[in-house]
Amino acid sequence: MPIVAGGGLYFPILGLTVLGIMLALMILGLFKGKHWCGNICPHGSLFDFALLRPSRFEKIPMFFRSPVLKWCFFAFFMAMFSYRLMWALGYLGEAEFAAHLGSVFVNQYLVWPTLVGMALALLINPRTWCTFCPMGTMQQIVNKLGKKLSLNRNTEEFVNISVPENCTQCGKCAKACPVQLIPYLNWENSQFKNESCIKCRTCTYSCPSKLLYMDTLTGKKAYRHEEIVKA
Repeated sequence: MPIVAGGGLYFPILGLTVLGIMLALMILGLFKGKHWCGNICPHGSLFDFALLRPSRFEKIPMFFRSPVLKWCFFAFFMAMFSYRLMWALGYLGEAEFAAHLGSVFVNQYLVWPTLVGMALALLINPRTWCTFCPMGTMQQIVNKLGKKLSLNRNTEEFVNISVPENCTQCGKCAKACPVQLIPYLNWENSQFKNESCIKCRTCTYSCPSKLLYMDTLTGKKAYRHEEIVKA
């Protein structure tokens, strides 16, 4: 992340690596939802580790979690990106085309997820940016396509609860959730299927009763989880 965001200011061609990141998260989103956000995203790692201690850890305001903000910001972000991309394409065929194209990605990468994301992480909560991140929204879009085409039935994992009636509703899963979702109040056939879930497994580790685990819609890991709990 610092190589692209910082180094890209001096070597704009580094910004072209963001193309690979966008392609990777879209492919992963097709099969595994927002798995990228909770397990691979460089900015997510920055928020979770480097900015964890200095963050104020406030409750994320509903304004940032609003679907209206998420989709409006996504439209704004893509419109701005498209405008800058068209500017870069004006240099197509010239020697500096790659540098101009790379600078488009560097500027987007530096200003929004890095600077804005860091400011929100410090002033509110580490994962505030993630509640309306356009790349996260893009993953949700391709994930819906994956569901329509039945591509992710055996690949996308959700938080599961093995014995719902044993849940004490202590709320520790909600307190541990980086994006402040509430699994224990939103089970659907013993699964938490909120599209905003970043698949980070943090809630499964926090459950004092060891009831939570990650599994697919087909429940391939349910038997294994029961064996672990018994042990």
